[in-house]
Amino acid sequence: MGATKRSVGFVLMLALVGFSLGAVHKVGDSTGWTSLGNIDYLNWASSNTFHVGDSLLFEYNPQFHNVMQVTHNEYQSCNGTSAIASYTSGSDSVALKRPGHFYFLCGVPGHCQAGQKVHVLVKMSSKGPTASPSPSTLGSSPANSPSETVGAPGPAQSTALSLVSSKVSSLVAVCIVGFAFYF
Repeated sequence: MGATKRSVGFVLMLALVGFSLGAVHKVGDSTGWTSLGNIDYLNWASSNTFHVGDSLLFEYNPQFHNVMQVTHNEYQSCNGTSAIASYTSGSDSVALKRPGHFYFLCGVPGHCQAGQKVHVLVKMSSKGPTASPSPSTLGSSPANSPSETVGAPGPAQSTALSLVSSKVSSLVAVCIVGFAFYF
């Protein structure tokens, strides 16, 4: 019976440690990804803090919009023709697997120029060291396999640590210690 309890405890501990604790950021909040209205995606991005392990959720009408992950230069010029990755489902989740700058725009003609583009700066999690990765090693790896490069750095962002990530990390540590003590 003791071995069974230990096995169950070990499986629960592995589940806790392996569970993704990243935040999901819905781009544009309740309005979503659109060119209608006065959505300020620059303001939206600057009011959020993004960490490795988080994800971006783009929700939009796929009949009228799409999402293109692009380089810094393509972002600046609103050019999605050589996109690193493209998404068209209307509910696209993009995992932020590396620190650095990520650039997205709507590839429908005129939408990017109307402001439907967003730049996010992804930081290491609050547990990890703060590093300045090379622009040549930044990017994400969605299912449609983009290259791993992202363009030059964008605007400076705040370096505040995420309080929520810190609290969740502490909770996981307490659970692990509790399991070890129990067994």
